[in-house]
Amino acid sequence: MKKVLTLAGSDTSGGAGIQADLKTFQELGVYGMTALTTIVTMDPNNGWHHNVFPQTIETVESQLDTVLSVGIDAMKTGMLGSVEIIELASKLIEEKKLKKVVIDPVMVCKGEDEVLHPETADALRELLVPKATVVTPNLFEAWQLAKTDKPIATIDDLKEAAVKIHALGPKYVLIKGGSKLKHEKAIDLLYDGKDFIIYESELVDTTYTHGAGCTYSAAITAELAKENTVLEAIQTAKDFITAAISNGFKLNEYVGPTMHGAYRNKQKVSSRN
Repeated sequence: MKKVLTLAGSDTSGGAGIQADLKTFQELGVYGMTALTTIVTMDPNNGWHHNVFPQTIETVESQLDTVLSVGIDAMKTGMLGSVEIIELASKLIEEKKLKKVVIDPVMVCKGEDEVLHPETADALRELLVPKATVVTPNLFEAWQLAKTDKPIATIDDLKEAAVKIHALGPKYVLIKGGSKLKHEKAIDLLYDGKDFIIYESELVDTTYTHGAGCTYSAAITAELAKENTVLEAIQTAKDFITAAISNGFKLNEYVGPTMHGAYRNKQKVSSRN
């Protein structure tokens, strides 16, 4: 079984972060391991406000030592939380000569409006994005990485941002437009330095999308570990996240996560038919 590392934060409510990553890895048949960077809790008495508890750099290093002693076939990053951990991740990728690396440049917690640590955006841009096999920003993160004049709202904006992010050094840029773009479909854009490829699916009328970005990038990572090409990995991941969002559910009055088992259930139905 292929082995995959997620270097990311923990979502105590279970829908995003390493919890989403591990569920996705399991669904797609790879063995997931973790290095926890932060613990995120939600305050039920204060509108589900997020509280972030960073782990020490020594704790993160010890976790990585454990995982790397086993060996990995691919890795992804999520919420890293500090410049120091970003530097550690960059050093790890370089020293271990890791070839299948998905960078999900998490800058905010869903439901929160402010960048967790503004200084990390520059560190992501300078240290991690250039080492990515695939970097997977959402619209806000792409805007921050590309430093475009205005927020991304159209497909032309997507293309402009993708070109600027690719110039930083990653092999592929996948901007997750999803339902936030001004378009009748859920649109994601892939750019490899030459060609633009648009992935689209039907828009799902739901607010139950907690953890969608983590899940999408985790699915790409799993498929890359299984020796699929980047294009194949992204197509499977797009199908996976579309099914997950289509079957999202209400967790409480504040949030609804995606359903990680939906893709597998859909495959079972297809095979029976």
